[in-house]
Amino acid sequence: MLAASSPLEHVVQHPFIQYDIWLPIIGDTTFTFLSDHIIMQILAGLLVVLVMRRAARTRAEGSEVERLTPRGFGNFIESICAYLRKHVAEPALGPHTDRFVPYIWTAFFFVLFSNLLGLIPFEPVTRYFIFHDSEFTHGHGIGGTSTGNVFVTGTLACCTLFMLVYHGLRTNGIAYIKHFFMGPFPINLLIAALEVIGLLFKTFALMMRLFANMVSGHVLLAVLLSFIAMSTHALGTGPGVGIGVLVVLASVAISMLELFVACLQAFIFTFLTATFIGLAVNIHHDHDEHHEEGLAHAH
Repeated sequence: MLAASSPLEHVVQHPFIQYDIWLPIIGDTTFTFLSDHIIMQILAGLLVVLVMRRAARTRAEGSEVERLTPRGFGNFIESICAYLRKHVAEPALGPHTDRFVPYIWTAFFFVLFSNLLGLIPFEPVTRYFIFHDSEFTHGHGIGGTSTGNVFVTGTLACCTLFMLVYHGLRTNGIAYIKHFFMGPFPINLLIAALEVIGLLFKTFALMMRLFANMVSGHVLLAVLLSFIAMSTHALGTGPGVGIGVLVVLASVAISMLELFVACLQAFIFTFLTATFIGLAVNIHHDHDEHHEEGLAHAH
């Protein structure tokens, strides 16, 4: 971070393999086939698969009593999955919990591993010891936070958008479309337009919340560390060392906060995903509740 020319140097994507292509509407554009963020996504996906297989194997090994006894790493992962199912998925999805909980678990662990991998300084280590003179990486290392890329978080949010629209139609059919048109004509047209805009804003909120939180912590840490070189150059070695000690202590505190935020943002993304999908597949249940409440008030 101290050697970087910009605080964004360790945050932005560094392309390794690119192609110039032409698209019908966009026109000439550059397609990134491989970059540090793409490699970190692949690594996070592989870790999800390997960790889940390892956790399942722990529960399957041993005698019958050992298989039924919570223990070790498998019990830790199972506790997380059970909590997400009971307190995140089930309140939002209700009777549809079992259908969507695999997606909820997958989204949580993928985002969590992507966030945590971004806290490990792979990039400077691989740059100085492996790829410092490599033409493949153009002088950059392999590392970074893939969820600090707006295209990555946007794709994750679009996956959730597809899930809620597709399963809303699949579960409720034409009733899913009708529930957008609430109230008498022509007010229902305005309400439908607002509902569609709200659907897009839900996707935008998922995308920007995760992206902004992952980028802001890294940028803040880089700016804070840059104070060491700036103070040394402006005030001299003595004051620079004193400021450097304070900066390092503050950087450790921010790093601990980033660790908490990495876990928190994975949970928030999962919670909002379950909530949005639940709103799409449980429209009959919501309608019946409102109808019963209306009858109760009338009585």
